[in-house]
Amino acid sequence: MKRRTGQDREITKNWKPATLAVRGGTARSEWGETSEALFLTSGYAYDCAGDAAARFAGDQQGMTYSRLQNPTVEMLEHRIALLEGAEACRATASGMAAMTAALLCQLSAGDHLIGGRAAFGSCRWLTDTQLPKFGIETSVVDARDPQQFVDAIRPNTKVFFFETPANPTMDVVDLKAVCAIARERGIVTVVDNAFATPALQRPMDFGADVVAYSATKMMDGQGRVLAGAVCGTEDFINNTLLPFHRNTGPTLSPFNAWVVLKGLETLDLRIQRQSENALKVARFLEGRVPRVNFPGLPSHPQHNLAMSQMAAAGPIFSFEVDGGRKQAHGLLDALGLIDISNNIGDSRSLMTHPASTTHSGVAEDQRLLMGVDEGMLRLNVGLEDPEDLIADLDQALGSVGL
Repeated sequence: MKRRTGQDREITKNWKPATLAVRGGTARSEWGETSEALFLTSGYAYDCAGDAAARFAGDQQGMTYSRLQNPTVEMLEHRIALLEGAEACRATASGMAAMTAALLCQLSAGDHLIGGRAAFGSCRWLTDTQLPKFGIETSVVDARDPQQFVDAIRPNTKVFFFETPANPTMDVVDLKAVCAIARERGIVTVVDNAFATPALQRPMDFGADVVAYSATKMMDGQGRVLAGAVCGTEDFINNTLLPFHRNTGPTLSPFNAWVVLKGLETLDLRIQRQSENALKVARFLEGRVPRVNFPGLPSHPQHNLAMSQMAAAGPIFSFEVDGGRKQAHGLLDALGLIDISNNIGDSRSLMTHPASTTHSGVAEDQRLLMGVDEGMLRLNVGLEDPEDLIADLDQALGSVGL
């Protein structure tokens, strides 16, 4: 790699987020390509046996194996770190690979984790099922109330893990308050920031230690590939996360990294427009359904907190109908433009019924406690004209008596 201006922090430190999203992390080869190069290689050759030994010993810079380093993946890692304001980043094969690695790399049998009650179904599976299998104690709390974190702390508590906004209830966590509670006690905060991305919210600015992403969502933004990322200090990424990553292999493919790099170039434009579209759609729904859960609306109980932490409320929210699963499924089946899909972050508008899809694996009592009932629907608002989306929702709502 020849020119690495996009990775030089002295050069990039004054760049604005929109510039970082396009040029951050870029490293050009001797060919001088303007678009990031795609390096499809699993291994690397050495000029001599001594170079190979030196690289494996850590005495010489350079690539050894694409499970550990790849030029395309490395560019993505640098770009996400710059956008996040983090010292370092490690890319993973999916968002759940990122969440799992961020937790398991630092927890051992006998440790205790406190998680947010409202969370993506697979994240709740981690806290409720997988971590306890390894002897890691877990508690879940209503993350909207910082005092509940305080009350749940034990002598062996090592990690706070939560989403904000949470999937799909859109609960908002007071980042500054909860991160301060953790830091005062030497507890590591791991924040899932997938709904907001660093374009709308940077948890480290409020004291978070580790930020994890499903880059599958807004970072790619067009429903093409799976990817994840974990951001933190150089010490955490290189000395805590890397040994786990190296030996367990949740590696991001170079092709997927390249696609996400292309997605990041338009992240700021897409997420701002989709946030605007979502607000228009949410305002329409607010007068039509019993409840809309969207931090961008003044009616949301944590609206002021959300707007103090986020540049905009994002493209994703949930709403509720009072006819349970039958009415919710009927509404979905009546849609003509909006797709039924459990994905989010896409440029296309998508809707799902969490209780029967993304959160179907969560025990019913826990699902109801977090606020995911049979009448809840989650909507990802895309880049279509919002008036077309409203017209589609209008006829679908009418078809089920709303």
